[in-house]
Amino acid sequence: MTDTITQQLISICNKYPNKIAFDNGEQSCDYQTLNQKVINLAAFLDTKVNDNSPIIIYGDFELEMLVSMLAATRCGHAYIPVEIGTPKDRIENILKVAQPSAIINIGGDWEVSTELPVISLTDIKSAIETNNEFHAHPVQGDENLYIIFTSGTTGVPKGVQISNDNLQSFVDWFTNIEPIQAQQNFLLQAPFSFDLSVMSLYPSLLTGGCLRPLKKSVINNFKSLFETLPQLDLNIWVSTPSFMDICLMAPEFNADNLPSLNQFYFCGEELSQNTAKKLFEKFPDASIYNTYGPTEATVAISVVKLVPEMLSGDHRLPIGYVKSDTKVEFFDEESNSWSSEQGEITISGPSVSKGYLNNPEKTQQAFIEKDGKRVYRTGDAGSMNSDQMLLYNGRIDFQVKWHGYRIELEDIDAHLNQVSLVNQAIVVPKYQKNSLKVQNLIAFVVADKNDFASEFELTKAIKSELAQGVMDYMIPQRIVYVDAIPQTPNGKLDRKGLMNEVNTA
Repeated sequence: MTDTITQQLISICNKYPNKIAFDNGEQSCDYQTLNQKVINLAAFLDTKVNDNSPIIIYGDFELEMLVSMLAATRCGHAYIPVEIGTPKDRIENILKVAQPSAIINIGGDWEVSTELPVISLTDIKSAIETNNEFHAHPVQGDENLYIIFTSGTTGVPKGVQISNDNLQSFVDWFTNIEPIQAQQNFLLQAPFSFDLSVMSLYPSLLTGGCLRPLKKSVINNFKSLFETLPQLDLNIWVSTPSFMDICLMAPEFNADNLPSLNQFYFCGEELSQNTAKKLFEKFPDASIYNTYGPTEATVAISVVKLVPEMLSGDHRLPIGYVKSDTKVEFFDEESNSWSSEQGEITISGPSVSKGYLNNPEKTQQAFIEKDGKRVYRTGDAGSMNSDQMLLYNGRIDFQVKWHGYRIELEDIDAHLNQVSLVNQAIVVPKYQKNSLKVQNLIAFVVADKNDFASEFELTKAIKSELAQGVMDYMIPQRIVYVDAIPQTPNGKLDRKGLMNEVNTA
């Protein structure tokens, strides 16, 4: 039988006992110590939590957060990471859906009333330091290892169940994209409640690497961010493209100041040509990978190493070759037909989730059976080129009808981000009052430095350049200039938030 994720981690701890596994700038821990802390806490949890229900772990990038997640899985529980600062009503919804057995409060500001046992940071710290013997009975096979809650269309979050086997499929593939050597320093930018963090977390721990988190307080302080990054001695960068756009604004973000950084992996949202071009200019010798995948298929299922030849023209960047144990097909809902060439991207294979926790209705809508296999409908439009490279053609739910034309908002984004005067941009529809009819298109733009005397002149120049790549009806009627485009808590551009803003004003 294949070793579980837990068993593999124990082997790594024994292989690299004195190597640093985690360092957040305030707390650091080697593998031998990490393993003992996990054993101690797992023994404690085993006496506190009797059933196999998931455990909610509330915190940030503390060492105790990491130990708690690993300890939960070692004693047979899935963990549900909840980031500090999560709105109270969202936490209450998660509790209703998840029906957890306990809550571990690392963050300290837990304010939600519950009859469940809430284990304090003080108790966790005491348990971690109390040496125990413990016979592990870890999560294995199709049992849930972690559950990530994503936003639901009805406002109630959905808990994506990821099993030991789902995660194993991802890790086996990802760690061999460019074989990862031991003791690489991984950037941990995404919160544990966002599955992009898994791209750093397990590939690092299962190859003897070191996790180097960036707290939000650092990310949100431009000066602090660029003072901190060189101190991390990073080798492998994992982030959203939006976070990279922030970093690229700083002149000091380059290979001279970050000489050990040689691999970049992007996921979670679309990577633009503009971002990739700027990154190549600053890190000409680095490997830059574009990946794609939904939470429901365990982080990512395709990857491509970008080369300069891909950065010409106005086309979208490819999202990669599909991993060998996974099958991608395309579904056309209108004709109820399947294709190997284009349509809604669907995914089947060992990394596909069993569905949403305690939500059979939403599971039935998104996960279907085909040829005896579970297939996830992504809601993404895509196609496959002649080289069997997967291409992304936008979100189906980001399509709007405007003057009789069906327009993909992300298509306009892609072209607008190619305009020489634009650093970052996103387009949203303004609807007629009490109607789903689009009144106009509004672009939010972070402009590059320029010499225009007025926003009117800048707007005229941007629209003129944009017109060279898109049809007239795709040019936004209004451009709003901002210093930064709002992001979701997971570091993605907040299109839905902006849509709410322009349609409630």
